[in-house]
This record gives sequence, C-alpha cells and structure tokens, in this order.
Amino acid sequence: MKFSLLVPVLSLILAVCAARSPYQAVLQHSRLRGRSQGPNVCAMQQVKGTDKKYFTNCKQWYYRKICGKPTVITYECCPGYEKIPGERGCPVALPLVNIYNTLGVVGASTTQMYSERAKLKEEIEGPGSFTFFAPSNKAWAALPAEILDALVSNVNIELLNALHYHMVNHRLTTEELKHGSTFPSMYQDSHVHIHHYNNGIVTVNCARLIKPDQHATNGIVHVIDRVITAISNNMQTIIDVDEDLETLRAAFAAAGLTTLLESEGQYTIFAPTNDAFEKIPRETLNRILGDPVALKDLLNYHILKHLQCAESIVSGASMETLQGTSLEVGCDGDQITLNGKAIITKKDQLGTNGVIHYINELLIPDTAKTLLELAEGSSVSVATKLFVDAGLSSHLTGSEALTMLAPLNEAFKGGVTMTPEMKKLMTNHILKEQLSSKSLYHGQELETLGGLRLRVFIYRNSLCIENACIAAHDKTGRFASLFTVDKVLVPPMGTVMDILKGDERFSILVGAIQMADMTELLNQQGALTFFAPTNQALVGLPKTDLVGLMDNSQQLSDMLRYHMGEGMLVSGGISSHTRLNSLQGEVLELSVRNFTVYVNKVPVVIADLMATNGVVHAVNSIIKPLSPKVDREQADGPAGARRSAASSTVDTTSFRNDELFQKVLRSRSSRTMSRSQ
Repeated sequence: MKFSLLVPVLSLILAVCAARSPYQAVLQHSRLRGRSQGPNVCAMQQVKGTDKKYFTNCKQWYYRKICGKPTVITYECCPGYEKIPGERGCPVALPLVNIYNTLGVVGASTTQMYSERAKLKEEIEGPGSFTFFAPSNKAWAALPAEILDALVSNVNIELLNALHYHMVNHRLTTEELKHGSTFPSMYQDSHVHIHHYNNGIVTVNCARLIKPDQHATNGIVHVIDRVITAISNNMQTIIDVDEDLETLRAAFAAAGLTTLLESEGQYTIFAPTNDAFEKIPRETLNRILGDPVALKDLLNYHILKHLQCAESIVSGASMETLQGTSLEVGCDGDQITLNGKAIITKKDQLGTNGVIHYINELLIPDTAKTLLELAEGSSVSVATKLFVDAGLSSHLTGSEALTMLAPLNEAFKGGVTMTPEMKKLMTNHILKEQLSSKSLYHGQELETLGGLRLRVFIYRNSLCIENACIAAHDKTGRFASLFTVDKVLVPPMGTVMDILKGDERFSILVGAIQMADMTELLNQQGALTFFAPTNQALVGLPKTDLVGLMDNSQQLSDMLRYHMGEGMLVSGGISSHTRLNSLQGEVLELSVRNFTVYVNKVPVVIADLMATNGVVHAVNSIIKPLSPKVDREQADGPAGARRSAASSTVDTTSFRNDELFQKVLRSRSSRTMSRSQ
C-alpha cells in the first residue's frame, strides 16, 4: 500500500528532474504544487497588490516572496488546458485554433485587434508555421500615447511592421528559446534576442514571457509583458548618442574600453549618468580619472559578464563583473537594487551586444580606493578617526604600498583620546607593504611604520597578527590593503619574565619562579604560552599546600610547568576542544564559552599579554588536571565561574608581607646557601 502511494510522488519528482529547460523545471514544480487541486492545475505566485504572476522554483515557493514582496498562491490551468464546469481541475486540452483566434483565448485581445487593423489577420489565420510574441493588453496600454498614436495612425506600414517584428517565421517553443539565441523576425529579418534564465524566466528583447507555449494550428503564441522594438545599435552607439551619458562616454574612451562596447558579446552595463559622476567629490573623481588602472577597474566594475534583463531578477544574487569582483544584484518590488541600493533610473536599453541600465550613483570598487576610503566604508570608524588624529592621513591617502590593521569599533572600550602613546600604537597598526591575508604564513614577521616587527600566527580556524585576529575579508585598494581585526594590537614588549615583573598582579608568581630556578626559561628565546597564576590564585591555596609547594622546588617546578604550553597560542586561536601540551608533559584542555577562554575549566581573566618569546594569559585559580570522567564541555563555564567567585573574596593586598610567605622565602634561601657552602 505504501509503495503504491509513493509511485505517483516519485513520478512527479522524476518529471521535475528530467525537465529539459529551466522554464520546464519551474512549470513542473508548479504542477507538483497544484496537483491537490486536480489534474493539469499549476500553482502560481502572485505579488500582492499587483497582477504579476510567476511559475516558481522551490526557493521562491519556500520564501513566499518575489523581489522582497509577499506573494499569494493562485491556481490556474497549466498552459494548454481548460476547466469544465462541474469537474475537478483542468481535465481537457484546449482545442487548437489558428493564431488569430488563439490571441483572443489567451488574453491578448488588443494584439488581436491591431492585427486585424494592420491587415495581418488573414496571414495569421492562414497556412504557415509562426511564432508570435504577443504583447498583453496591459503592454499596449503602457505604451506612451505619442508612440501608440504614431503606430496606429498609419496602419498599413508602422503597425504592420511593429507586429511583424513580434513574429518569427517558424514554430519556437520555450525549449527552442535558448539563452543568448537570436532569431530573424518577419520585419526585414531584424533579430529578436532571447534569454532563458536559470530561474525559469524567458525574455525576448528583455520582455518577459508571461504565458508561454500557447499552441495554435499554425504556430505558437507567447504572451509577453511589453511591446518590443527592433534592435540595431550596439552599446557604444547607444552611449554615443545619449547626452546623459557624456561623462561615461569620455571615461570609456580614456580607459580604452570603446572596442569592448563595439564587439560581439552579451554584457550588462550599469551606466552612471552625468549626475552620478557629479555626486563624487571632485578630488576623488580627478584622482580616478587620472589613474588609468583605477579608471579601468572602476568602469569594469559596472559591467557584468552576461546579459541580465530587469524582468529576470526576482531575488538577490551575486553576479561577477569584468573587474573580477561581484555586485549584489537584487530587486525591491519594481526596483532593481545594486549592493542593496535602488539606484537604477532606466532599465533594459537593449543593444545588439548587451543591455544598459542607467544608474544615478557611481559604484567605486575597492581596487580604485585609497586606504582611507577603504576604511571609511567599513565598520572601523573609531580606528579610522584615530589614524587621522594621529597625523597618518598622508599615508592613508597616498600611493604607498601599505596594509592597515583596523580594529572593529567594539574593540575600543570606553572613550579613546589621542596621546603620544596612542599615536605610537596607531602607527604600529600600519604595515610597510601591501599584503593579502591568503599569502601570510605562520611565523612570518611584518614590519610596521613604527619600526616594530609583528608575528603571524595561523591556527585551524583563525589567522592572527600578534593578539589581533582577522575578523573580515581583506579589502584590497589601489595601492594598499585593509585587514579588519577583532582587537587592538598589543605589540610584544619584553620577555615573559619582563611582563610578569612589570605587573604587580604577578608579584608572588615572580618569587615562585625565582625559587624554582626558572627565570632563565622565561627569558630565553622561544615560543611559550603561560597561563600565569595571579597573586589571587596563589593566595587562594590552603596555607599548608602553599608551604609544601614553596618548600619543594621540584613540586613547584612541576606546578609551574603544568601552567606553560609549547608554542604561541593567543586567545583568538582557541576554539572548542583545543588541546595544548604542557611543559610538564600532560595535556591542557582549552575551550571558549561566552567569549571567555577556559583552561581545564579555569577561566582566563586577562588574555594576550604579548611577549617577545611567548604570551601570558592570567588565571585567578591554580590549574589542576581534569578527571577523565568529567564531561569537559558541560563543565567549562559554571565550574570556572564558581571557583573564580569563591576565590575573589580573598584579600591579597597584604600578602607580600604575609608572615608565612616571608618565612617560607627565608627558609628556602637559607637551605640554598647551606648547600652552596
């Protein structure tokens, strides 16, 4: 029984998969969605508040939107079928009649009327095999009055010519309407241009086929949503004769792209008008117009590698430009959007080698921008202001090969003021060469404008320069690049031992390191990760444990080595279940929870104190080995938080003068002296 139910469903799925063209695929999908209404019923999506209807694919059906607008589902007879009163669905095939009568059946009665007026009726009633791209009634109504009057005033010539341009002298189903194909029309063999898109939309001269494949005895009718006109000029000629594109014409000539616009091809140009160029600051525009490389990149960024009619766009998609990067082309209702902006003022100016859409804003690619322009267009406004306030504008607007390390706005805590130290820090956020993050390698050293050398660390899921890890894709400008990083850079200042000695929070640890004879280890060259116990961590130990630890150099050394890992591991390189071999020999288990790093469930309270030979992460609890039975992932956060809260009640302000600690130090020193004697 179950098998018998599966058979029709599988048959429908196989029919969709076997569809021979994108249009056939969406038509089959619509049949599949409409099968509950009866035989030969197609489900359509109609944009709310309009009469626009679409056969749709699975994605559009799932989102229930066309060009960002909600849709309602309507059910209609699939092409070629009709309803019978009292019966379910559309069980009967439409009777075949000639093209003239078919025009009336499919809702193209205005085309039918004009065919009669132009003396075309006899031809499309008689023998032959024609394809008629018939404008809908609304398409004729949308024509400007002066154009329509010119057509119908001399019916024997202009109107007949216009209708013949909508006809091809043989039968063409959607299966034969291949993407990029052209066919000679019945008006002086002037070609009509076909585009058949992956979303199932088919266009002729950028007019959408809204009722395709309406068969007749002497041909086939495709109802289209606009009246089309003959195409005779290439894109260069269109630009040459349009005064609104005068600046663009001069720019194409200066960049040597005129030949491209005259050549055979299938391109899409988003053409900036004169007003679009006027909106750009004069200094920026002059810089780009005077730089052949930047100018060519700018113009190629406005050209798609394929022809994209406006009616083919029903959702957003990334489309490749001749410049090599992509534009996000989408739509919002009737408006086409570019990178999220509705800036197109005129659509579908079709040429023999492509289509032109007019835009009222200039699109400037990153490759034509200065470093400052790259930063201004990113989420690093705080850092950008600091670079300017630090007097680095000449570097950000010039032609030096540089790379900016720009921290995200949230990396700056509280108010930031410009001081000599901050100026020096911002200078060390600019590298002396233009780089790509893809070319960086582990252990590489990079020189800053401030003269420091920064190290590169590559981890499984992140790439870091010192403590700052890259948080977004590179932006590659004309001469310089921008890396967005997640933290303010902390350049290495001294060895691990220098860092500990310079921070009062580690004063007890420094004494313990000296007692364990490990000072040289923390001063020597190398790469070390130290989860350094603060005074609070050591004070939190029971006094008997502390005395025993300080009195046994081997035990003290083992404890400290268990807190040290092999290699440099900054916080940005840590992910769930990261493991690090300790110098003591056992493995440390690391993870991240709520932006806090945990090592063996102990939270790191201060991360990424960068040293020339390692990195220090402060912990407020002594790290102990985990039980093999502990579910580490579940225990990371709460256990560490409880320990931290419990130990935070200990007063550490007077520990350095604590009688017990001083006694331990004196005892340890006297034994060392006696052994040396």
